[in-house]
Amino acid sequence: MQYMIETRELVKTFGKFTAVDGLSITVPPGAIYGFVGPNGAGKTTTMRILTTLTRPTSGTATIGGHDIGAERRKVRRMIGYMPDEFGVYDDLRVWEYLDFFAACYDIARDERRRLIADLLELVELSHRREDMVNELSKGLKQRLSLARTLAHDPQVLILDEPASGLDPRARIEIRELMVELAKMGKTIFFSTHILADVENICTHIGIIEGGKMIMQGDMAEMKARLTPHRVIVVTVKDQAVAEQVRGVVGGIVGVLDVDIIEPKGGRSRVQIQFNGDDDGVALINQKLNQADILIYSFSEEVRDLEALFMGVTQGIVT
Repeated sequence: MQYMIETRELVKTFGKFTAVDGLSITVPPGAIYGFVGPNGAGKTTTMRILTTLTRPTSGTATIGGHDIGAERRKVRRMIGYMPDEFGVYDDLRVWEYLDFFAACYDIARDERRRLIADLLELVELSHRREDMVNELSKGLKQRLSLARTLAHDPQVLILDEPASGLDPRARIEIRELMVELAKMGKTIFFSTHILADVENICTHIGIIEGGKMIMQGDMAEMKARLTPHRVIVVTVKDQAVAEQVRGVVGGIVGVLDVDIIEPKGGRSRVQIQFNGDDDGVALINQKLNQADILIYSFSEEVRDLEALFMGVTQGIVT
């Protein structure tokens, strides 16, 4: 498979300090790849390598098949990079800011006018066209910065903490923009420590800690690997009814274990470890109903990304 972004055994050291330690990343074309890790895990250093701003100590990396060392100009034409800091452009209006960066890519003046109008419409900043950049809120600056990365129509967007420090509404707006850009055919690689952002929009995820890749893959695969069996929780009246549940489901194919959890508020909960499919879950429910057991609730626990992250990381910060 031809990956849009690929690194092999990437290493970056600063003296005796190793920021990136044998990192191998694979990002398919059209993916929204969440690069997740605690602060200090090596995310920004990796992104600076991918954007040709920092040379690796060893290892290789390619963007769209182009080597980041030997074909730096081709790589830079393919990528749009949004750093974690906006920078200072206090004396520019919004449209001038975009015009400046478009000119850096040798886009003709007449074409720049149309391009700027399109970009401002995309990020919903047309009404702020004449505002000074320093008058914008952080959320609006992030949207403007994202528009800037699109000036030369790159195939790959590399975004460093695009939602960091934003209020909930601004975070949602940035997420929605990334989804729209993916629909336009862009490959998006973004770093974050906000797990909700990853879970809501990502097709793929890589978890990094201490400069090393802990695990990566598409979202469904990742959750399946970390949750090899399902957990069904049945709430019933009391301990005696819970024992009835144990007796009924204990012999069903695919049931690995049945635990009765200590009563809460007078009611008992039965936790069923199950490695079957959806039909098997329905069968468990059916068997309980056929046994005339009064069930207050029947649900399957969903392991979210936060639980996944905490399960594979150890809090190592380099």
